[in-house]
Amino acid sequence: MGSEMTREARTEPGSASRERGPEISVVIPVFNEEGNVADLYREVTDVLQAFGRAYEILFVDDGSTDASYAILASLHSGDSRVQVIRLRRNFGQTAALAAGFDHARGTIVVTLDGDRQNDPADIPTLVRRLEQGFDMVCGWRKDRKDPFFSRRLPSQIANRLISMTTGVHLHDYGCTLKVMRSEVSKNIQLYGEMHRFIPAVASWMGVAIDEMVVSHRPREQGTSKYGITRTLRVLLDLLTVKFLLNYSSRPLQIFGSLGFLLGGVGFAIGCYLTWVKYGLGEPIGGRPMLLLGALLMLAGLQLVSLGLLGELLARLYHETRSRPAYAVREMLSSESVPRGPTPTAGPPATSRLRAG
Repeated sequence: MGSEMTREARTEPGSASRERGPEISVVIPVFNEEGNVADLYREVTDVLQAFGRAYEILFVDDGSTDASYAILASLHSGDSRVQVIRLRRNFGQTAALAAGFDHARGTIVVTLDGDRQNDPADIPTLVRRLEQGFDMVCGWRKDRKDPFFSRRLPSQIANRLISMTTGVHLHDYGCTLKVMRSEVSKNIQLYGEMHRFIPAVASWMGVAIDEMVVSHRPREQGTSKYGITRTLRVLLDLLTVKFLLNYSSRPLQIFGSLGFLLGGVGFAIGCYLTWVKYGLGEPIGGRPMLLLGALLMLAGLQLVSLGLLGELLARLYHETRSRPAYAVREMLSSESVPRGPTPTAGPPATSRLRAG
């Protein structure tokens, strides 16, 4: 009797639409959020059921050491729309999102924090905005419920710096609540702390990006996983993003240009000293400019060589497949065959991206 009731509950609402596959995939990275995941599941479920679209919820357990996975497994056993991806260790939020993107089946992908500070009630509004001609809609926590000096002020500085560096002007890069088309999520390569740069990385593909004000709630359960050390990693990844956006496919242009500049200055110094020695007959052996010129020409040669090596590596990168930035320990899914890519699988071709 109990098993019959369970089967009934699992196939009752929207079973026909789920058989056709979900339209919306909600990707939620989780790390030690045992006090939040059950309530978050209920909130997301209530919102999406009322929205009337076929959906799935992908919880990515990023190596939790508390009861988060046990709770997620229980949610999966009671609702086939809940998929659980358990990573072998804590790879970080970026890798967790990448795992969710790889396994998402929906044509629309939603990202959401696992700490319940993002309000799932904003999802329908963002989806409707996406369907008005955009490829990605980002949330803006205009009235953010976090401490000012430890969280909000560093975030504001980072947002302005990222906007100036990448040329993608958003108010809130750190908001996890985003809605994007699946062809965008499938073509984004994430690693390091790159999750906050998703709009900037996506802009390289020419996507149309919009931003909307969303609700933000104070954390009620658990503790924040963000610390001051993350700021340095973000700054370093910002340099990476800037390089990827401008010179990833043409590294020789930045290294070669700088190399020719330094080498040219060094060569000019050498020509001047040659004229001094043979034209004026003055000794140059003890002059610091001789050493400076030689060092500049050597540095220029090294930078040009580095640019050529970068061109070779870029060619190898584009001709080979990269492995995922995570390792799955186990997966709870309603599908019998795993949907994730193998290390040799490449991203699908982009078909609907528009110029932004």
